[in-house]
Amino acid sequence: MASNLKNLSQYNAAQVPEKEVIAQQRYALVVADWNSDITYALLDGAVETLKLHGAKEENIEFFHVAGTFELTFAAAKLLNEHRFSAIVVIGCVIRGDTPHFDYICQGVTQGISALNAKGEIPVIFSVLTTENLQQALDRAGGALGNKGVEGAITAMQMTKF
Repeated sequence: MASNLKNLSQYNAAQVPEKEVIAQQRYALVVADWNSDITYALLDGAVETLKLHGAKEENIEFFHVAGTFELTFAAAKLLNEHRFSAIVVIGCVIRGDTPHFDYICQGVTQGISALNAKGEIPVIFSVLTTENLQQALDRAGGALGNKGVEGAITAMQMTKF
């Protein structure tokens, strides 16, 4: 079923700021270690995309947290440091047999939304919330692209504001 859908990570490179602009910006990538087979693939996609568009390796910093729920706390701390142009949070929550999925998804979504409402710097939501592992794989470099790529593109575009 997923193979009938288009790759969501395709984008118009002309909509990304010039390499000279990107080279001056600093990016924080906060990644959840839970479901690391998925989240690290998303992280790789984000890093490759940032570098492709001119981000310097020394201007990309990585921060690891235990799980997706902890992304909000880490992003809030980094936001207060005022040293990044954008923060990308990367996580993956796969539905299980309990309502835990709903609580985690709702909590991280509301938390990141609240940080963005502050309007200081963009905090980009690259969190997969999937029904099963295959859906996550499809969005972590599989048939539907890589949500990490999308997060990096969004981060670069949002720094224009």
